[in-house]
Order: sequence, then structure tokens, then C-alpha cells
Amino acid sequence: MLTQIKPSIAIFLHHPECSEDCIDGMTTALSSKYHITTFSEEECNIETLRKYDMIAFPGGIGDSRSFDSFFRRKAQNAVADYVAEGGRYLGICMGAYWAGSYYFDILDGVDAVQYIKQPNATVKRSYSTVTEVIWNGKPTNMYFYDGCSLIGHPIKYKTIATYANGDPMAIIQNRIGIIGCHPESLKYWYEAPWNYINQHWHNGDHHKLLLEFVDDLMRA
Repeated sequence: MLTQIKPSIAIFLHHPECSEDCIDGMTTALSSKYHITTFSEEECNIETLRKYDMIAFPGGIGDSRSFDSFFRRKAQNAVADYVAEGGRYLGICMGAYWAGSYYFDILDGVDAVQYIKQPNATVKRSYSTVTEVIWNGKPTNMYFYDGCSLIGHPIKYKTIATYANGDPMAIIQNRIGIIGCHPESLKYWYEAPWNYINQHWHNGDHHKLLLEFVDDLMRA
């Protein structure tokens, strides 16, 4: 019997901006169907990226302004060239911001902006919490840490999920998938004794949503 080779996803690791916690969550959610590996800033070149079916940029603890400290022009161009050549890009939280016009600039007619600064946002400051989203028509409370809204003309992308104020939270545009919240969140993220969000642990349901999202993106 032939063994089917899993499609490959390489996740960028640069802790804490692109954190090991987020990578652990993505690996847990996706490894049943995908071969997961990581790559570093030194490996962010077109020759390396071409080895993978999808590259992913997770969230973490940091500031999007730190982008220029470890993505020089050649690395930025490598990501843009990879997507232009047919590669797939998955961005979660900070990785979603990085798809925007001030960073990798790979989105067409849509940009990633802070949800907390949007009209009628249900979260008004940057901290670890959950926020209500509508994912494929079903409401749920998803882990959130200063994630982005995806603002642009709806005809240019497929909306998978929205925030409570109606802003797109998760979209797919061609071979680019962007998510503002954290469907990859793990149980221990919710378990700090002072943390009221422990009641919102999703029991792995959000991992299934992320896996379906990546399946859609892989078919693009």
C-alpha cells in the first residue's frame, strides 16, 4: 500500500513575536492532515519557501512594528514572490497584519487594521480575552489578543468569519488566508487563575474550524 504524503506547511518561528505557543496550537490543529515544520528568518528565502505547499505566520507577543527588525527587503520580497508563484500564505493575528500594505503587501484591495480601533468594536484595548465572532454563520467566542479587522471591498475576497460589529475577521483571497483571532488557541491559554475566560475553552472545536479553513486555502 502506498503511503499518502501529507501537504507541507512551514510556520515562521521568531519567539516571542511569532510564538512557540501559537505554533504549538497550529500544530495541534493541523498535524492530522498536514506535515508541519518551522523556518527561521535566516531561511526566509525563495529557495527554501518553494519547498512547501503553504507558509504560515502566527501571532505572538510583540508589536507589528518589529517587522523590519528581522525581515529585510530580500526576505520580504521572498514571501511576495512565493505567493506570486503560486504558494499559499496563512496569517493569524500578527501574521495577518503582516499580509497588509505596510509589510509583505500581498493582499489586493484589502488591509489589516486594528479591530479595537474600529467603530462599535466589542474590545477596546489590547489584552488577552475572547470576543464574539460569527464563523460560517455560527456564533462563537474566540480567543483574541489585539487582532485585526480586514477592511476592503467584499467582492475581492471570501469572508469566512466576522466580528460582532460586522467587520471581516477571517478571509480567503486567492491563495492567502487571514485570521484576526486565534482558533489555534490551546486549553492552557484559558487557565490562568485570574482569567475569567476559562469558561470559554472551545474543547477543540476551534481547531476544527482552523483545519477546515486551511483545507479551503490548500484547495485554492
